[in-house]
Amino acid sequence: MKLSILSGGAAAGIVKNLQAQFEEKHSCQIHATFSAVGAMRELLLAGEACDLVILTRAMIEELILGGQVVEGSMASLGIVRTGVAIRTGEPIPKIANREELFKAFNDASAIYFPDPEKATAGIHVYNVLKALGLEKTKENALRIFPNGATAMAAMAASSDFGSIGSTQVTEINITPGVSLIGMLPKEFELATDYCLGICSTSQSRQLASDFASLLTSAGGASVRQKIGFELN
Repeated sequence: MKLSILSGGAAAGIVKNLQAQFEEKHSCQIHATFSAVGAMRELLLAGEACDLVILTRAMIEELILGGQVVEGSMASLGIVRTGVAIRTGEPIPKIANREELFKAFNDASAIYFPDPEKATAGIHVYNVLKALGLEKTKENALRIFPNGATAMAAMAASSDFGSIGSTQVTEINITPGVSLIGMLPKEFELATDYCLGICSTSQSRQLASDFASLLTSAGGASVRQKIGFELN
C-alpha cells in the first residue's frame, strides 16, 4: 500500500519523524512531497495523486469548498511562526524591533528565504524587506529557494559569512547548521495555522485517516511542539 502526501515545508519535520513507525505498523510506503504551499496546491489542482494534504488553514478551507478535500476531515496541526536564523556559531544580530531587524538584514552578506510568490513565509519575508526599504538595496544579496527547508540547507552549506535567513521556525529547527535566533518583531510577526485534510480522490482513504490520527495524536503533539509548532 502507498500513502501519497502533498505538504507545505513547515510540516516536513512531523511527517518524517512519524513516517517509519507508521510504515512498519501498516505495511505501507509514504511518498511525501514538501515545498511551498502554493506549489503543493497547484499540484493537487493539476491532478497529482494525493491522499493527504497539509497546507494553511485558508487553503484547506478553499479546497473543501472546491471539493478537492473531504468535508469534515480538516484538522489543525498547530501554529507556526516565522523566525530568523543564522549559520550556527556565527555572531548573533539583534532583531527585537524594526530598527534592529533593519540593521541585521542590511548588514547581512546574504539573505536566505523561500519563494516570495508561492511560499507563505517567502511572501511575508519579502513584504518585510519592502517595508524596511531593503528589497532593492539588498537585491544582489537575496538568495531565494523553492521552500524554507531548501533555503536553510543552502545557507548552512554556503560560504556566506554573516548571512541571515528567515522562514518558518519548523524549517529552521530541523536543519543542521543553522540556528534560530528569534521570531520576527511583533510589528512583522506571522503566525500560520497548518491543517491537514483527506483528498476526495484518495485511493487509500483509510490509510490517510489513520496517518492523520497519528499526526494529531498526543504522541504527534509532542513531536510537533519539539520542532516548533504551537498547539491551538
